[in-house]
Parts: sequence; C-alpha cells; structure tokens
Amino acid sequence: MSSSEAAGGRRPDGPERSGGGAPALTTTTGPQDQGPAKPVFSPMAGTLVGRRTPRIKFCGFTRPEDVRAACDLGVDLIGLNLARGPRRIDLLVAISLARLVPPGIGVVALSVNADAESVLAQAAALRAAAVQLHGEESPEVAGFLRARIPVIRAFRIATPTDLRRIQGYPADAYLLDAAVAGSLGGTGVAWDHTLLAGADLGAPVILAGGLHAGTVATAITTAQPWAVDAASGIESAPGCKDAARMAAFCHAVRG
Repeated sequence: MSSSEAAGGRRPDGPERSGGGAPALTTTTGPQDQGPAKPVFSPMAGTLVGRRTPRIKFCGFTRPEDVRAACDLGVDLIGLNLARGPRRIDLLVAISLARLVPPGIGVVALSVNADAESVLAQAAALRAAAVQLHGEESPEVAGFLRARIPVIRAFRIATPTDLRRIQGYPADAYLLDAAVAGSLGGTGVAWDHTLLAGADLGAPVILAGGLHAGTVATAITTAQPWAVDAASGIESAPGCKDAARMAAFCHAVRG
C-alpha cells in the first residue's frame, strides 16, 4: 500500500497484509536512545496513529441504521459478532452491514473458538480490517491468523493474575473485558481499571466492560488505553444501538 492510499484509509480488499490488502502494524517513532519503536496496531494502515484521544470501537451491530449512525459519528472500528449471544448475526447480514462502512472506518469480525480457515473466510467476506478472538483460542491459532490479518484477542479480567497471563500472547491488540461467569463479554459489567496502572502488556489495550458516556472519561484517565470499546453502554436493548447514547459516548471520549 502506498503512503497516499494509507492516508486515505482505503478499505482493505481481503485478509492479506500486503499488496493492497488488509492493514498492517505500524510503529511509533521516538528518540533513538529509547530502543526500537514499539509496534502500534493500526487497523487503517497508519491513519489512526498519533491520536491524542483513544480510538472508539462500537461492537455488536445488528441493524443498518445503527451502523450508519455510528459511522456518521466517526468511530474508528465497527465490530460485527458472528459467534454467539444476543448480538450475533449471520454472515449474510454481517456482509450487508459491512458494506455500509465507509473508507477510514475498520470492520472487525468477532468469532469464538472457530477454526482458523473459517475466521479467515469470514474476514475476507466482510473485507475486515481485523479479527477479534473472543474464546479460548490457542497462541498457535492466533499466530497463524496474525500472519494473515491483524488479531485482537479478548481477555476477561478480574485479578492481577489475569493480566500476567496475557503477556506474550501473539496479538496486535488486547481487548480487556470483565470476567463474568458464564459469559464471554458484552455484559456491561465493569472491572477494576486500576489494575492497569503502570502495566505494559506488550501490545495496545482496547478497554471494555461497563463503559458508557458516564464512565468512559474516568476509565480513560485511569487506564490510558489505546482504544475503548462499547456495546451494551450504547444500547436501548441488546443489539439495538441508541443514536443519542452513541453520540454522548463519543463526546465523552473526545472531550
């Protein structure tokens, strides 16, 4: 991809990292005496690097009007759930929603314990910028996928031990959600963000769990995440986004 294409945020053509395909890792720059630049996951091939406020990811869309409203607000990532739960949609519906997403906004395909080839096929059908693994996917599966498309790996957090077990897992970003028995996420339950104070997990953090317009600013101050993720906090009912709540969330993040 040329620098002009990256600057324009052109939609990827499939799950390949090069040759005009899906976006890749970029790096931050800094003083040479600080060692190598740290990788930064950039779903749109560099256009989001260097922002002063966290990126915004809204997840669990089921209706076209909600996708349009989120895109009008200029969110960075649109998550589509192909796995399970009240926000799950089938692939054909997901494709129709992904087609509404304009250049400059990335589609993320969410799966749970699916085989790697199925994950890649779904990503290709959606022209996804990244895949999000939300189950118990092994490092080997994640590494295989990561060689082909950026990987967001979700982890459920309750204690400092949960954070320690993340380190070294092969992913381009870690999505950290609350640990709730019997659930893989999207519960609207918050967790102790102070656990992240001073932590360096080795990859950018996408903060999730109980975030809404009334809590997200404090969460950002506490955790300093690369991005924030919301589903239930911007809904009137599971899978039904609320335009006013989405707008309020974006305003709270951007100030």
